[in-house]
Amino acid sequence: MQIEKHRIEEHNGPLLAEHKRKFDFVGSGVHNVEAVIQRLIDFNVAIPSWALGTGGTRFGRFSGAGEPGNLEGKMEDVALLHALNRSSGAISLHIPWDIPENYSAIKTVAAELGLRFDAVNSNTFQDQKGQPLSYKFGSLQHIDKAVRRQAIDHNTEVIRHGVQLGSKALTVWLSDGSCFPGQLNFRKAFQNTLESLQEIYSALPGDWKVFVEYKAYEPNFYSMTVGDWGQSLLYANKLGSKAYTLVDLGHHLPNANIEQIVALLLMEGKLGGFHFNDSKYGDDDLTVGSIKPYQLFLIFNELVEGMDAREMDHTTDLGWMIDASHNVKDPLEDLLQSVEAIMISYAQALLIDRKKMNEAQQDNDVVAAQEILQNTFRTDVRAIVAEARLRGGGAINPLRLFREMKIREQLIKERGAKTVATGL
Repeated sequence: MQIEKHRIEEHNGPLLAEHKRKFDFVGSGVHNVEAVIQRLIDFNVAIPSWALGTGGTRFGRFSGAGEPGNLEGKMEDVALLHALNRSSGAISLHIPWDIPENYSAIKTVAAELGLRFDAVNSNTFQDQKGQPLSYKFGSLQHIDKAVRRQAIDHNTEVIRHGVQLGSKALTVWLSDGSCFPGQLNFRKAFQNTLESLQEIYSALPGDWKVFVEYKAYEPNFYSMTVGDWGQSLLYANKLGSKAYTLVDLGHHLPNANIEQIVALLLMEGKLGGFHFNDSKYGDDDLTVGSIKPYQLFLIFNELVEGMDAREMDHTTDLGWMIDASHNVKDPLEDLLQSVEAIMISYAQALLIDRKKMNEAQQDNDVVAAQEILQNTFRTDVRAIVAEARLRGGGAINPLRLFREMKIREQLIKERGAKTVATGL
């Protein structure tokens, strides 16, 4: 289904007066509010194809209803989100879960829906149907060269799919590692992985990037061959100028200072992008900003400061993606909440008075620096975000309109109650 423009206008009409009151109030205190609004209008977050269905845990998955059963359905769902919030105009595909049967037809669908294809993602953390060799003991790190070759060939195949669709980046996340001491030779595992990545890197088109994602643990619990940002950066530096580190907010040990990691990677010119989510204990894949909204704001503070220091384009120079999966929420409602949280934190970071912050830091005025950050974080910028959305043609309250239109009920009527999203 698609949301007609007049339906959004009908939703916005009764809300305009109250929205204007709130916007005028908060906007009057922001000297560069128009510049902030334009930045928000330009900013988009890619939706992963695997997040359009109900997620799960190691113990089970409680399927929702009306889930998209093919790639076209997933793209339609992303277009629904984009129509509502005007900030979700890209989709990130996971291969082999979402291999297009007809490139031309899929690109036509994307054009009709106003979507572009973001980074493509490879999958060597699962054995696929008909796959001759197993990844049980690793993929790019495997002691068997034939297994490594299979994993390399899969990644180069993913690149070929991406080229056909107009993507410009490959994301590589490896579950490779070990569960017990002595199981693995760390040095040989690193070398095997590097050599494999070098072959994949050589297959990249000239205008592409490769994002090397890391994770502290899971599914291996003793060691991960790309276990932290330092290891990822080491690979990226050895690979070359087209290789970058990708930060997933759930892929760290507890209490890791993610904002400092972000700052240093930006300083080195090696931050490639983000997988946004939130966590309480580990890689929980919770709704963005649902647990640690202040940390999300602090991360965006470093992002904005670091990107501006390098004169980077906020919209295109980093890859912005969501990576979340849930058992208990409607996936589309969850994604609306996640994008909203990202936009709020980004808007707050744009409001920080950098001159005063620099002065406080130069004077070692710890209290002043803290006040600048916390006062900005406590500023309710939702009306500014809504104004940007409104000017872009979206809904003042996307989640409210989603429910008013009973979109999930309509999707169930179209697709049925027993459909399961591919790949999950």
